[in-house]
Formats: sequence, C-alpha cells, structure tokens
Amino acid sequence: MKSSNSIFRIIIGAYLVLFFAYMFLPLIFMTIIAFNANEIPQITPWKGFTLMWFGELAKDDQMWSALWNSFIVAFSVVAISVPIGLGGALLLTRLQFKARNFVYGVLVSPILTPGIILGISTFLFWDSYMNIPGGLWTAILGQSTFISSYCMLLIMSRAQRFDLTQEEAAFDLGATHRQVFWKITLPFLRPALISSMALAFMQSFDNYNTTLFAIGVEQTLPIYIGTKLRSFISPAMNALAVVFIILTVIGAIAYEYRRRREMIKAGVKITPVPAAPVLRM
Repeated sequence: MKSSNSIFRIIIGAYLVLFFAYMFLPLIFMTIIAFNANEIPQITPWKGFTLMWFGELAKDDQMWSALWNSFIVAFSVVAISVPIGLGGALLLTRLQFKARNFVYGVLVSPILTPGIILGISTFLFWDSYMNIPGGLWTAILGQSTFISSYCMLLIMSRAQRFDLTQEEAAFDLGATHRQVFWKITLPFLRPALISSMALAFMQSFDNYNTTLFAIGVEQTLPIYIGTKLRSFISPAMNALAVVFIILTVIGAIAYEYRRRREMIKAGVKITPVPAAPVLRM
C-alpha cells in the first residue's frame, strides 16, 4: 500500500515537473536571450550581459506606432463588443420566443468561424461594397464580430442567476425602467461586465489572424512582431516579450493584493488551497 502511494506521488511529481518545464522553460530561455549581447537570438555563445536590445526597442518608432494602433483597436472593440454582448445576453435570458435557440446559435456562430474568414469577409465587404479601404476601422469591426459573442456568453452566465423579483419589487414601488436598469440590473451584472471588458481587451490586443486580413496596410503590435520575425529575428523582440512578461506579473500581483485586501475588509478568512487527496490503495 505504501509503495502504491509512493509510485502515485512520483508520477504526479514527474507530471508537474514536465508541465511547468513545458510552460516556463521557453520563457526563461527567451528572457536570457534578451540580455545577451549576441546579435543572433540564442543563449550560446554568451557575449556578455547587456540592455542594448531594450534601448533598440525603445527607439523603434514603428513598434510604438503599432502599439498605439493596438490600444486604439482594443479600446474600440471593448466599447462595441460589451454593449452588444449585454444586449444579446438580456435578450436571450429575459425573452422567451420560439426562435430563441436559433437566435442563440446565430449569435455564437462567429466564435466557431475561423478568424481568417472573418477578416477576409470584413475587408471585402467594406472595401468592395462600401468603398472603405482596410484600416483600423475594419479591424475593429472584424474583431467585434466574434469578441462580442464571448462577452455575451460571459454576461449570460451571470444574468441567468438574477432574481427577477427584485425588478418586480422596484416596479411596484414606482421605479421606471431606466431606474431599474441602472440601479438594480447593472450593479448585479457589474462583475460580468468587468470580466467581459478585460476579456475583450485581451482578445483584441492579442488577435492576429482576423486583424491581419482586415486591417489593410496598417499594423497592430502582433502584426508588427510577425512581420519582424518573418524578415529578421532580432533580440529586440525578446526584449519586447520580457517587457510584457514583467507587466503581466505586476498586474497579477496587483490583482491578487487587491483581492486579498477586499477579502480582509469583508471579514472573509483567507485559507490556503488544500493539498490534493492521496490515493489510498
């Protein structure tokens, strides 16, 4: 029995080691390369510690322009996708009609459509039929077609748990539809709305396939990185990746710190995550 438990622990430990190695070893190698003075992005031969690639990255005007375009597109997609997702979620959770399942299938179908198809169709429609050339505007529309579906699903998961008797009580007390929506419905949906905003921003900022075919001659940061990697692999791209890793870690730490402070203020006891149960033979 003890030997079986030992074998099980060894298997779980080996799996965890392989899992974390698979996840983090490429990031570690990429980080080391960003500080190597070697002009070829590789660890060996090591030519000394340097911050040169970060300086080269900071002087790249094309990168800053692409980054600015990514922010413009991402914030615009959030402004479009979240209201559409909210409207779709309320439509499907509040109204009961015969074509409800059909409407639901239509609204989530962009998620199942390849991003290349969405990008090409968006570009051809606006360029051929509306005489609007590809650019940031078409990229925003192309991304919003499927990101709004993600937002709708997130908000729906929250809206389905809403107690409609709260709104009925407010109406009985003389509240208007606008007051009920702003004072009762939206506060309840706030966590889902914030999550959908974060999801929409990240999906947009990181999108490549749809944006590549919809944006025309403009560039966002993922397209800029892809173009650089196809033409010449520079260690400056590793430096850019290190910057994003640092920002991600800082954001995760800040979020966890704020979450714990809110839990402490609310009087919720923070307990450690329990260990996985041991298999008894």
